[in-house]
Amino acid sequence: MKKTWTRNDIIESISDSVGLSQSDSSIIIEEIIEVILKELEKGDDVKISSFGTFSVRHKKSRIGRNPKTGVEVPINERNVVTFGSSNVLKSYFK
Repeated sequence: MKKTWTRNDIIESISDSVGLSQSDSSIIIEEIIEVILKELEKGDDVKISSFGTFSVRHKKSRIGRNPKTGVEVPINERNVVTFGSSNVLKSYFK
């Protein structure tokens, strides 16, 4: 069975490979995530070279349908975060 990586798994991996303490690795990961979130909140895209681009997309309100009952339900407009992988990342999985 494939494992789902958690934030702690990433922190441990960085700690082991770079030689930093887990505390320092945790601070670095938290700061990276915080920078990405702040930029997305401002409406800016975040491009990580050779990895991909995070962006915010606005979705309009629409009518959805409950697949079990068929009842129509209004879905409010909202902003969603999207990620587009770079060509370099895509090439790893060919």
